[in-house]
Amino acid sequence: MEFNSINKLVEKYFSGETSIAEEKQLKDYFSQPDVAPHLEQYRAMFGYFTQAKQEQFTKTVPLQPRKRNYVAWISVAASVALLFGLFTFLNQHPQTHEHDLGTFEDPEVAYRETQKALELVSENVNVGVKGMSYMKEYEKTTKTIFR
Repeated sequence: MEFNSINKLVEKYFSGETSIAEEKQLKDYFSQPDVAPHLEQYRAMFGYFTQAKQEQFTKTVPLQPRKRNYVAWISVAASVALLFGLFTFLNQHPQTHEHDLGTFEDPEVAYRETQKALELVSENVNVGVKGMSYMKEYEKTTKTIFR
């Protein structure tokens, strides 16, 4: 085989452009005793590929017995115990059905209490709306930047 064609094949091999047939030519060339001196450094690499292809794993792999998954059973048992305890607790302490809904006899007092409740709701909603103003500024900035 010509040294020029082998040099080209080696270059193609290291650039990842060789076919399987060309790689077989390289392996055959480097398995011969007469290799060009400047290509001698690649002999060990191609020899290793040939040797590694013939190796086989001969040790036996010990199979370990399958461990039981106790964690799953413990979680199921804990859930059942929790439900049983909750059921028992609720049956021993029945809830009293007092319906004190904050009813008022005087309409003026009812009106003032309703105003207090609505004012409290309004304050909490305004806090949320105030926080959203920052989001509007953020959206304007991101639209300006990413246009």
